[in-house]
Amino acid sequence: MAKHEPKIVIKLWSTNVDSLNKVIEDIKEIVKKAGVDIRGPIPLPTKRLKIFVRRAPGAQGRETYETWEMRVHKRLIEVSISERVLHYLMRLPIPDDVEIAIKVRE
Repeated sequence: MAKHEPKIVIKLWSTNVDSLNKVIEDIKEIVKKAGVDIRGPIPLPTKRLKIFVRRAPGAQGRETYETWEMRVHKRLIEVSISERVLHYLMRLPIPDDVEIAIKVRE
């Protein structure tokens, strides 16, 4: 029976895909310098939040609506555990519009 080594699972999500990709490139660069195995980024399904708003509420006549949509892009990265990688990940500057969650998986 093969023993699985523990991994760090990094989940990132943002409404701005450019900021998200920038953070992912920074993470990949850190992992590459440390020489640790990486799996990802794995794109997860994009969540779409739609809001329908009436243009003129309370007005007489035709009912016309505007549609507003916000997309939440998500990515998943798995990295082998390394103290050096964890140290640099904790010091990585993350933009305000990018959320990150780091978990250790046995």
